[in-house]
Amino acid sequence: MRARDAAILVRLPAALSVPGDTLAGMSSSASGIVLDRRLAMPAASMLLYWSGMALNDFADRDLDRVERPERPIPSGRVHPGEALGLAAGLSVAGVATAAWAGGRPAAGAALALVSTIWAYDLVLKNGPAGPAAMATARALDVVLGAAVAGPGVARSTGLRPALAVGLHTAGVTLLSRGEVHGSDPALAGTATAATLLAAATAVSAGRRQPLALGLASVYAIAVARAQVAAVRSPDARTVRTATGAGIRGLVPLQAALLAGQGASRTALGLMALGPLLRAASRKVSPT
Repeated sequence: MRARDAAILVRLPAALSVPGDTLAGMSSSASGIVLDRRLAMPAASMLLYWSGMALNDFADRDLDRVERPERPIPSGRVHPGEALGLAAGLSVAGVATAAWAGGRPAAGAALALVSTIWAYDLVLKNGPAGPAAMATARALDVVLGAAVAGPGVARSTGLRPALAVGLHTAGVTLLSRGEVHGSDPALAGTATAATLLAAATAVSAGRRQPLALGLASVYAIAVARAQVAAVRSPDARTVRTATGAGIRGLVPLQAALLAGQGASRTALGLMALGPLLRAASRKVSPT
């Protein structure tokens, strides 16, 4: 497997949208973000994200032969067994990293996340529970960060940030189903409503600081504007554009959650990933 094909398989640049999940969860915990091995939690999250992307293409290999023959597996550049092995290896590495960074509570959260990822890709993705399963996975990614303070704290303080990220993910996933054949205005409108609810939840989850409100507004405008365009014209190209905006939009949403918990410097640092994610997406598609 060539490096570029592996990068395409795991949607390498899209992983830049992932570290903010665990950072938001960590900032909502009693211990906050501390400079010790717990900072390895975003790396665990990225490993698990990449595992899900590789597993996604393994599961979709027959469909991709028809709809997206240029992808690594249907084009013959990557053998299905290689993709499955990569997904399994990344899953194990992600759980191990989470356990090292956050102990038993983090390992438990990581195992719950891995189980959800594999269930989504192999069983639930194309059914009615697909968007909810993907939303649960991203919400668990936030809980993974909060787990560094122990399971009780994760349950009590990580729920609102997890809800905000989960709402966003449900809307993006629902709309992304129309990337090949187009969607319809009702689904695009539902995605827009989920975005606005996620922005409101992000503001209510913190201390209503001006920076949090500003970042939540940046998020809502950028993502909802693309989704409203899909309401007006739900063709495949517009839907793909809205899906890409939704993936990139996770960064300001996560930054708003961080700022709301008083982690303003971390929030601003995270925002620097936005231009990098956009530039990298021109090289390797995040969708």
